[in-house]
Formats: sequence, structure tokens, C-alpha cells
Amino acid sequence: MEKVKNPGKAMTPWQVLATDLPSSLVVFLVALPLCMGIALASGAPIISGLIAGVVGGVVVGLFGGAPLQVSGPAAGLAVMVFGFIQQFGLATTCAAVAAAGLLQMLFGGLKVARAALAISPAVIHGMLAGIGILIVLGQLHIVLGGAPQSSAWQNLRELPGQVADLHGPATLLGLLTIGLLVVWQVIPVKRLKAVPGPLVAVLGATVVATLWGADVARVNLPENVFSSFQFPSLPEGNWGPFAAAVISLALVASAESLLCAVATDKMHTGPRANLDRELFAQGMANTVSGLAGGLPITGVIVRSAANTAAGAKTRVSAILHGVWLLLFVTLLGSVAGLVPLTVLAGLLVVVGVKLVNVHHIRELHRRGELAVYLVTVGGVVGINLLAGIGLGLLVAMLRLLWHLGSVHVDVRQKGEAYQVHVSGALTFVGVPKLSAALAQVPAGAKVDVDLALETLDHSGHEALESWADTHRKTGGTVWMESLEDIWTRSGTRKPSGSALAAQVSSNNLVSGGAQ
Repeated sequence: MEKVKNPGKAMTPWQVLATDLPSSLVVFLVALPLCMGIALASGAPIISGLIAGVVGGVVVGLFGGAPLQVSGPAAGLAVMVFGFIQQFGLATTCAAVAAAGLLQMLFGGLKVARAALAISPAVIHGMLAGIGILIVLGQLHIVLGGAPQSSAWQNLRELPGQVADLHGPATLLGLLTIGLLVVWQVIPVKRLKAVPGPLVAVLGATVVATLWGADVARVNLPENVFSSFQFPSLPEGNWGPFAAAVISLALVASAESLLCAVATDKMHTGPRANLDRELFAQGMANTVSGLAGGLPITGVIVRSAANTAAGAKTRVSAILHGVWLLLFVTLLGSVAGLVPLTVLAGLLVVVGVKLVNVHHIRELHRRGELAVYLVTVGGVVGINLLAGIGLGLLVAMLRLLWHLGSVHVDVRQKGEAYQVHVSGALTFVGVPKLSAALAQVPAGAKVDVDLALETLDHSGHEALESWADTHRKTGGTVWMESLEDIWTRSGTRKPSGSALAAQVSSNNLVSGGAQ
């Protein structure tokens, strides 16, 4: 049984290499263009994205609690980081990343990781969709040969002018990248689809740009990577906004990493994630990345899915993918200099579109949570990331309160008796509605109470019990299922009303005179 539960312990080093070495190369090829593209979307130097990729792979790979999860810079934080760089500059943003890492380590040490899972999935999906829309609106300008604006509204307003003033080679290369990514998703040959689509698109468009001799802006990596680190610096005053940046980075990165770890667990049958350990390791990685001038790090579902699909069995795959990124940066950095920025922007447009997941929208609509999703998206796009999350959480809480008060009470007279049907959630919020309905029953009447409750809290319990007791004392008869049974059962509806009367003892069928 132990081998099934944790197959990594039973594997020899050669077996580990046989499975994890090929998968690490696949993840490396997926991560390389994404690291550069996310740095571009964040308004940071390309090297900052690659630093985050290396640190995420090696540090989280070594110390994390989710062995098959792969970490690195994530599109979900790109918009937030872009705003911080515009507000504070890169050096202070790196300090915020390092401080957020320390806060994550504290969270992990306090073992509060599972609290992040209490966030409504509608808010998380809405946040990612809003970020995706912002990325698309911003990167389309680069694809068309221009520059992104500072807000979604400005990007949208300037887009027609950008379309009217196309920049030939840059636009064609960006559109070629998007076209290659779209075609690669629908290509019928399975063997070809084993090659990562982002790699095919970036490599193909770069080859075309090189052969064409296109005069376009390209990736600029320093010749000596180790001498180009952007060391962090604390802000001079302005500590309030800096503290808010640290807390928001820590919370959003933690939630995204932990939800990614849970999703990754569903993709394999190996050891389950230790979420507190994973959160602590994410904090370590963010602290190291911030100190080295890198972007913030989270668990990334695209790389984690590629890792498991490629057959990885242990954490060695994630570690090796970080090593390959480091070797590329130090030995082959000049190759990255051939990649046009418009090609990376085209890649990010497709990544942003994928963040608006139609399957999630349909599922949330089916569950009645679409309003939470749409409010979150609107807040993220129209105001900012934190405002969107806050509005989404507020709507989710209001929706919960509405459901807690959604009790339905139907009172009908049948002959000399009355039938009362109570369904839904009977909590303190719904007690006034219940009392108003029960007031329709005249004193001394025979009452058959049918309880089909999903939720019953102490206030609802007392309201029903008090009314039944009072009605009996005034000469009436109440036939009702034991409230204790309803309070303690979990989801299974018991017989009620007249059907119950034939099954329960005489203690549950008490006339007013007997009381």
C-alpha cells in the first residue's frame, strides 16, 4: 500500500531520472517563453521573469509540499506587479516581493494554509478572468506595434487608433504568433502536440523575423547576468501603500499557489500536498526572488499540468526545470535576444484569453454564482485588482446571507386542519418570515407541520419549538418531526407530516389537552 500511496519512495535514482528528466525538459520549454512574456506584461526587465523561473523551480522544488507542482512567475500577478512598478519603481517592488515572501513564511509557520481555500471559487475565477482581459487589452497594443496604456479604459479607447496605424512587421509577427498558437491547439496529429505550443509559436515567429530581417524591438538580456541583479530598496516614506502592496502580494500569491496545489493533486495519484509546507516554501522563493531582483512567484497550473502530463513522479522534475532555465540564462542568453517583443505579446494575448474560462462561466451559472464572478471581473477591469477581489467577496457574502434567509413557508387549510410546509434554510434571518406565516394559524387548530429544511440554526429551532409549545398550551394539536433529528441529520430528509405520525411514538404526538 505504501508504494501506491507514495511511489516516489520506492523508486531508484535511475527510475527517477528516467521519468523526471524528460518531463523537466518539457516543463522548461513551456516555462521559458512564459517567463519572458510575463516579465514583459509586468513592465519589468525580461531577466526578472527568468530569475523568478529559476528560483521558483529550484527553491520551491526542493522545499515545497506539493512535489509535482511547478512554480514560477504567474500571469495572475502581472497586472498587480505592473501597477506597483509604475507606482514605486522596480527596486521597491522587489523589496515588496521579498517582504511578501516573509509574510507567506509566517502564514505557513502558523499553519493557516487551508484558510485560503475558503475563498469562493467564483472570486478566484473572476479575478483571473479580469486579469486575462487586462493582459489582452494591454498586449494587443504591443502586437499592433504600439505601447500599452495605464488602464483598461485607456487601452480600449486607444485601440481603434492603433488598428488604423498598424506597424507592419511587428503586427504581422504578433498575429503570426497568435495564429500558430491557435492552430497548434486544434492540430490533429498527437505526436506533434507533444511539443509545447508556446515553444512552437515563439520559435517559429522568431525564425521568420530573423530570416525576414524585420526591424522590430527584441528581448534585451544583459551579457553578464550576475552583475545585472536589481537589488531591492525600501521606499523613502510612502510606507502605507508599500505595506498594502506587501499584504496584497502575499494574500493573492498564497491563494493562487494553494488552489493550484489542490488542482495539481487531482491530476495524479502520488503523495498529496502538504499545504502549510508548500506555503512556507513559496514564501522562501518569493523572498529569494525579491532579493535577487525577480518577479513574485506562485504555483502555476499550466506548468504543473505539463509536468504531470509528461509523466513526472517526484519533485526532481520541477528542480531540474529551474536548472535548465539557469543554464539557458547564463550560457544561451544571446539566443533570447533574437525573440521580438511583439512575439511575446502575441503569446500573452492567448494566455490572457485562456484565463477567461468558458467552462468555469457555465459551471458558475449553473450553480447560481455568476453574479459573484461578473462583479469580480468588473471590479478588476474597471477599478483595480484588490477592489475587484473585495467586491467579489462582498457579493459572495451577501449571497450567502440571502441563502441563509431563503426560507419558504406555505400555510394551507384542509378542512378543519391546517398544513404548514417549511423548506429552505431556517436561520435567524428567516425567523421573522416564519413567525408572520405561523400567525395565520388560529388558536386551537390541528396543525400538520411538514419540515423539508436544508439548514436549521439555533434561532430557527427555538422559534419552531416556542410556537409549537404555545399552540399546544392554547388547545391546539401539532404534528411535527423531532427538531433534534432535523438539527443533527446531514442531508437525508426524514419522513414528515402525516407519514411521520404513523412511525413516531406518542411522545411526538401530543395534544393540547395532554400538555
